[in-house]
Amino acid sequence: MIRWPLRRRRQPAVPLSVFGFRDLMGEALAGILQRPGRSALTALGTVLGVGTFVTVLGLTATTSSQIDNRFNALTATEVTVKDVASEQDEFAGPGFPADADRRIGALNGVRAGGVYWTVRSDSPLAVRAAPVGGQAQASDIVVVAASSGVLEAAEPTLAQGRLFDRRMDEQGEFVAVIGAGVASRLGISTLETRPALFIGDQSFTVVGIAEDTKRKADLLLSVVVPRTTAEKTWGLPDGGAEMLVATELGAAAQVAELAPTALRPDHPEYLKAVPPPDPRTLRSGVNDDMGRLFLLLASICLVIGAVGIANTTLVAVLERTGEIGLRRALGARGRHITGQFLAESGALGALGGLVGTSIGVSTVVSVSAVRDWTPVVHPATVAAAPFVGLLTGVLAGLYPSWRASRIQPVEALRR
Repeated sequence: MIRWPLRRRRQPAVPLSVFGFRDLMGEALAGILQRPGRSALTALGTVLGVGTFVTVLGLTATTSSQIDNRFNALTATEVTVKDVASEQDEFAGPGFPADADRRIGALNGVRAGGVYWTVRSDSPLAVRAAPVGGQAQASDIVVVAASSGVLEAAEPTLAQGRLFDRRMDEQGEFVAVIGAGVASRLGISTLETRPALFIGDQSFTVVGIAEDTKRKADLLLSVVVPRTTAEKTWGLPDGGAEMLVATELGAAAQVAELAPTALRPDHPEYLKAVPPPDPRTLRSGVNDDMGRLFLLLASICLVIGAVGIANTTLVAVLERTGEIGLRRALGARGRHITGQFLAESGALGALGGLVGTSIGVSTVVSVSAVRDWTPVVHPATVAAAPFVGLLTGVLAGLYPSWRASRIQPVEALRR
């Protein structure tokens, strides 16, 4: 009888370990809560990075509207007209007529306008305050000849006194308006004593001290005298005269186009009008520069936060080597270990992103309230910020997680 060898029954294979999503989240949460202090410090870097990210984008959008309003109110309502008569004809004489203020004021949309130039003379125009004598100290201060329309267009804020008007300008009175800094430099503190200053050997009564101006801010650093007075004292300007024109909102382009013809219908080419820059282009340039700078700072904060998460996660891997080895010995695979530590770092990043988003939005609202602005935060920024934190945490945990998955059970249990 032939006996066939009995076939051995196959032993059932050991079932593969299963590590579901619920288990993954549970282990990650347990790992985070096991050391809450360290987890909070780990997430702090992401909080700062995402908070800076939201704050930068929010404040950039908020200041954009403020820049729009400011440009529309000032820059977009200012026109400059230059005298280029000497470039066209060396014997042409002054490009601006004597009644330039009246002519420019007749244009529709013009609020005020006037001619000005820097006074130059063959003899030095040293400026000094009374009394005059050997002890008087002269100052090298710019003297500007301006019609009354220039002061109206510049819209200065007076600390004391008044501005010279059209009557003073037409009659050629020897009066002057100075800035607060010039007054302090000359030792003039009050107008009650009717102080005088001397330009060369000619005395001028100070009738006003300006502390600020909306346009033509360099007037605050000058001594401003009437145009007619300057012409009688030092003669007509030999080129370099300009006209400052303040317009209504939206009328600047039209005024710039019509100004040369309105001022010099016989030779409009003697004058060159410079319209205000496009506020949208200027705002775009300013916002781009601001956005790039602050986004760079936000990116640096995010990198710092990522480095913090990576460092802490790597330390956690080294501290939990025994735990990792025990899990591997009980059947956990390398991808399970990788998933656990990635989930922990991702959760810390997402938590930091949520907290940072809240801090960023609160900062934008607070700054806007203090500055009396309207806060502007794009919804996409608020929605994307937590995911930025999550992505930062996941990327920061890649290397520590891979390092943890490479730990062998035997080597881990020996430690």
